[in-house]
Amino acid sequence: MDDRKILIVGCGNMGGALLAGWLAGGLPPQSFTVVDPVLESVPAGVTLLRDPPAGSFDLLVLGIKPQMLDAVAPSLNSLAGPGTTLLSILAGVELDSLARHFPDAGAIVRLMPNLSAALGKSPLALAATRIDAAGRAALEDALAPLGSTEWLDEAQFDLVTALAGSGPAFVYRFIDALATGAESLGMPRGQAERLALATAEGAVALAAGAGVSPGELARKVASPGGTTEAGLRVLDQDGALLRLIESTLRAARDRGAEMGVQSRDGGKR
Repeated sequence: MDDRKILIVGCGNMGGALLAGWLAGGLPPQSFTVVDPVLESVPAGVTLLRDPPAGSFDLLVLGIKPQMLDAVAPSLNSLAGPGTTLLSILAGVELDSLARHFPDAGAIVRLMPNLSAALGKSPLALAATRIDAAGRAALEDALAPLGSTEWLDEAQFDLVTALAGSGPAFVYRFIDALATGAESLGMPRGQAERLALATAEGAVALAAGAGVSPGELARKVASPGGTTEAGLRVLDQDGALLRLIESTLRAARDRGAEMGVQSRDGGKR
């Protein structure tokens, strides 16, 4: 992938995380051109422009706000030809809508990463059209520095957006709740935050390599009649935690579906 030319249009938090992950993975900065009207700086060697350039690119990453697509797409059409893979991280914007905006593009791909792409640790949910097996393999290779890929049917994209895209915020909120709960019970705030973060970091690392489900790990930690079991009993009572998380994911999923409808209707709703 070192000789590929990559254009990132809109380099906010998520676009910036992708760029950081690629650079940390060893891709040369000269491979990247960023188009962003307000971004003040980019890493050394990366080209920063205010307007779309002339030329051709192997990968065109759409990182703008979804509601800006109608206005921005015409200025990018000449850059999205048959040799270009269009990679969209626009929440709620469906493949059909992308295909209408970029009729000449080669592969059209929806990508749902999260900010851990900067560390090479992001889940990378993918749905695509106009792509064959060789194209999929090439794209997986291109995305390898950012995390692990999961191909899925686009019908599941709103749910995977809620889980893998929005999910980190829900995890952060739970970590914050652990710290706040400890603080309310008498622990100094700073100490509570450090312990909550360290606990979450270790738990996730262990779960990633344990070879058993997180639910099974929770059962292994909980000794009969012990402190962990007492706490889990509160979380599990009447399915409280499960119902809360299901409602959280449903709200995020349904908002993604609403954004998809708005995209299909040209932003009229």
